[in-house]
Amino acid sequence: ELLEMVSKGGGENAILRHTQRNRKLFVRERLKMLLDDESFLELSPLAGLNLPYGDVPAAGCLTGIGKICGIWCIFVANDATVKGGTIYPIGVKKQLRAQEIAMQNRLVSVYLVDSGGAFLPLQSELFPDKSHGGRLFYNEAIMSAMKIPQVAVVCGSCVAGGAYVPTMAEEAVIIDKIGTLFLAGPPLVKAATGEDVSPEDLGGAKLHSKVSGCSDHFASSEKEAYECIRNIISTLNYEPLPERVTKYDRPLYSSDELLGLAPQSYDYTLPVKLILSRLMDGSRFQEFKADYGTTLVTGFGHVEGHLVGIVASNGELSHDASLKGSHFVQLCSQRRIPILFFQNTAPHASQPTSISQAEAHTNKLKAQASMMSAVACAAVPKITIVIGGCYGSESYVMCGRSFSPNFLFLWPNAKVALVDSRHLFTIPKSEENDCKGDGLELHQLKKKLEEESSAFYSSARLWDDGIILPQNTRKV
Repeated sequence: ELLEMVSKGGGENAILRHTQRNRKLFVRERLKMLLDDESFLELSPLAGLNLPYGDVPAAGCLTGIGKICGIWCIFVANDATVKGGTIYPIGVKKQLRAQEIAMQNRLVSVYLVDSGGAFLPLQSELFPDKSHGGRLFYNEAIMSAMKIPQVAVVCGSCVAGGAYVPTMAEEAVIIDKIGTLFLAGPPLVKAATGEDVSPEDLGGAKLHSKVSGCSDHFASSEKEAYECIRNIISTLNYEPLPERVTKYDRPLYSSDELLGLAPQSYDYTLPVKLILSRLMDGSRFQEFKADYGTTLVTGFGHVEGHLVGIVASNGELSHDASLKGSHFVQLCSQRRIPILFFQNTAPHASQPTSISQAEAHTNKLKAQASMMSAVACAAVPKITIVIGGCYGSESYVMCGRSFSPNFLFLWPNAKVALVDSRHLFTIPKSEENDCKGDGLELHQLKKKLEEESSAFYSSARLWDDGIILPQNTRKV
């Protein structure tokens, strides 16, 4: 339901204005005209959802990964039905994440620019710092130096900071009567000089194709523009990644059964092999140290023909489990095998009450630190799926966001928090009357933690690359 709501952009009136008055295609229709097929992975579609930006329903830009002419590309496309494509802080964060993915994986970048520039009332959150808007242009320059191609279509208003995106791309297409490109539009010209000038005369397609040279290609329609982009990409001389044509077996069990294995309650953990058997080719899994540190499952398998190492939570991350994890991650790094982490932090055991328990607790922490180091230093692709709880130190050990996995996805039931709100200190009933104020404060804190730990709260803030349905895990 949330994905459907977000796909409607700024709402019905905004869509009508965009498609009928301005005669422009909707952002997802543009992508369909560009892509080889429908295998498109939209990244963080719920970013911006219910953030305190007034009536803005989402980030105002769409990012994703797909293929053009057999070459993997990353797409950054403004959704002009959301406040005219105006850039909000979450939109900047989303675009920066897309560029990070492009640099890490050497993906061709395709920008569909239809933006009114920065949302000025929030300029202090948009502009000044190194993780803010100006970094987009810095990244474009760095990507050019890395010989990662970037192409752009000016398919709407392209104002202020938005104007630098196509002019810094290697090749840009502008669409007649639709695309305009200027630092400040006609209203500001009127305010500054008193002149009346049309958008076309100030920064239209003919001006930038014939006079300024800001655009490399003139297109008379959107259809022609996207055909032009496909032609440009076919002449990049950019080698597509070799696709191994490998026959692989489907899992023995239906992936739809994963819906029944996504735990709604965190009072227990399901045996993680039930989940792996619905994800691995032929449900085959070569387990590593099967009888040691059994609260972590490690081993090798294939996903759609690709050999991967699996590190999957199967209970509390004990001392032995952490040592096993550290050993296995080092093996994968040595053999250059990508690692999939399946994260479901178990409920924490009670705090140590004796010296021997305290020593055991300390040894566990030391072992976890060893695994953290191995995970951080493993120079292989890492993808993390949070299938349940993601709490505290175990989220670091299992390659949470702060450990920079190449991708991090959540199931809808996932919980992401420093602590599990159910394990906060509770006041004994005998002392309730004396501690009413403290009890109320604790109740409010628990409620706040529960709200902030939901998968949707996380994804709205771009702490991940999106919520995925359990049955789509293999495909993603």
